[in-house]
Amino acid sequence: MPVSTDYLAYVVDQFANFMQVTSRRMFGGVGLYASGLFFALIADDTLYLKVDDSNRADFVARRCEPFRPFANDPTYSMSYYQLPEDVLEDAEELRVWTRKSLAVAASASAAKQRRPQPTGKRKSAASPTGRAKRRRGTER
Repeated sequence: MPVSTDYLAYVVDQFANFMQVTSRRMFGGVGLYASGLFFALIADDTLYLKVDDSNRADFVARRCEPFRPFANDPTYSMSYYQLPEDVLEDAEELRVWTRKSLAVAASASAAKQRRPQPTGKRKSAASPTGRAKRRRGTER
C-alpha cells in the first residue's frame, strides 16, 4: 500500500482549495484528517473517502470500489470507497463529496464516544471471592 510523496502532495493540495487537511502515515498508507476527524485514506496512490449508508450510493453509482486492505481476502472491505478521479480534479465536486464523508466521520466519532466504556472491575476466578463461589458451587 505504498503512497508516493507526489501523490500525497497532490491530494493535500486539492483539499487546500477549501479546507486544511493533515496526513499521518499508517500501515503502509496515509490517513487524512480534517478538524481531528479521520475522513479519508490513501493506499497505492488511490484516495478513499469514508462512507456509510448516507453516502455509499454516490460511490456505488459511479462504480467505485471499496477499500480492501488484505489482498489475500478480497471479501473483506472497510467503510471507505475510492473517490472518482474526476471528482478529485474538480474543487466544487470534491467539496461536496468531502463534506458528506466528514459528516460520516463525525457521526462515527460521536457514536464511539457514546459507547459505554468497560469499567475493568470484573471478578476473576483467582480472587478470593471468585474461588469461594466456585468451590461452593461444586460441593453439592
